[in-house]
Amino acid sequence: MASITQNMRYRLSLITYAERHGVSNAARKYKTNRQYVYRWKNRYDGSWDSLRDRSRRPHSHPNQHPPDEIKLIQDMRRRNPHIGLVVFWVKLMQRGYQRSIPGLYRFLKKQGMTAQKLPNPKYVPKPYEQMSYPGQRVQIDVKFVPACCLVNGAKGKRFYQYTAIDEYSRWRYVEAFEEHSTDSSAVFLRHFLERFPMPVECVQTDNGTEFTKRFPLLGRRL
Repeated sequence: MASITQNMRYRLSLITYAERHGVSNAARKYKTNRQYVYRWKNRYDGSWDSLRDRSRRPHSHPNQHPPDEIKLIQDMRRRNPHIGLVVFWVKLMQRGYQRSIPGLYRFLKKQGMTAQKLPNPKYVPKPYEQMSYPGQRVQIDVKFVPACCLVNGAKGKRFYQYTAIDEYSRWRYVEAFEEHSTDSSAVFLRHFLERFPMPVECVQTDNGTEFTKRFPLLGRRL
C-alpha cells in the first residue's frame, strides 16, 4: 500500500476547511491562492489517491524513436542478442539508423534490450600427462637461495639453485651457480645430461630469461 505523505494530509485539511469556511478564507489561512484550492477541491473524490501528486512525465517527446526505427532495433536485437553497443549501432547505421550512440543506449536500456552476456565457458582442467619411461620429460627450474641458508664461506654471496627432475622416476639433480644467466643454464644442462643414466627426449622450462633470450630481444625491438 502506498504511503500517505504530508502534502496529502495538508491538501485534505485545506479542502475540509474550504468546505466549512469558504475558499477565500481557506486560501488566506493556508497561505495559498484560490486557484490551488479549487484545483484540489475538484480533484478530490473522497480517496487518498486523488490527493497524490500526478506524474509530470511527458506522454511523448519530439525526438523519440518512430515506429519504423523501433521495429528495426527490435529485429536487429532479435538476430544479434549478444553483440555490444558499438557494433550494434554500426549495424543499425548500415540500415539507415541515424541516432547517436547515447540515444540508442538510453532506448535499449529503457526497453530492456541491452546485450545479453554469454555464460562463461566451464573450465575443464587438462588431465596430467603421465610419463611412460625415464627421460621422456625433464623439468628444470631455478630458485634464488635465501641468505639464511648459506653457511661458512658461502655467506655474503648470491647463489641460484638449478633443479632438474625426471617426471617418471622423480630422479633429481641439483646444482648452485653464482650467475643467473644462459651460460649457467647451459653448464647445468650439460652436467645433468652427463649424470642422468638414460637418454633425455624433452626438457621443459618456464621460458625464463636464463633459458632463452627470445623475450628480452623482442622487448628491445619494441
